[in-house]
Amino acid sequence: MTAPLDKTKLKYRLAVPEDALCLSVLFRQVYIHNYAIEGIPSDFSRFIIEQFAITKIEQKIRKQPHSMLVATYKGNLAGVAEINYQKDCPIGDLTAPELSKLYVLECFTGMGIGQQLLQNVEQQLQTKGYKELWLWVYAINERAVQFYKRQHYQWLGNAFLDLEGNQYENEVLYKQLT
Repeated sequence: MTAPLDKTKLKYRLAVPEDALCLSVLFRQVYIHNYAIEGIPSDFSRFIIEQFAITKIEQKIRKQPHSMLVATYKGNLAGVAEINYQKDCPIGDLTAPELSKLYVLECFTGMGIGQQLLQNVEQQLQTKGYKELWLWVYAINERAVQFYKRQHYQWLGNAFLDLEGNQYENEVLYKQLT
């Protein structure tokens, strides 16, 4: 049995380019855990290798230094939230910031990290004058769907992520920021 984690060792900050290696691993691990529930098909594999490449992550952080917030535990990455500013929502006629990722390593779930990252994102957006935020979440990831609904995100509809002709159903959720 492992000792409980010390929540006082959790810190939140903007990602820096030097985080790219660890972010690449974190993205891959969380993505596989939550999306590859029937194994790892080739379309997922190609998507993961391309989207979570170290150089791609590093370039995004350099180009958009306020796009990723990280949670650290004893200085090590435990979670991340990523924002895409001014993104077209697949439902309706909405162009607003998209929460493109909210990933927390499984061993850190239940500690409030996801909620804190989300609150930090919402506060950052409000400070910059944004009034709304949307996201999409894999429809069969019931834990994540319920998490967002507890945070007062409203269902807009369902949309499909297309990977090499395979369709993956997602719920599109929205929140008016106050």
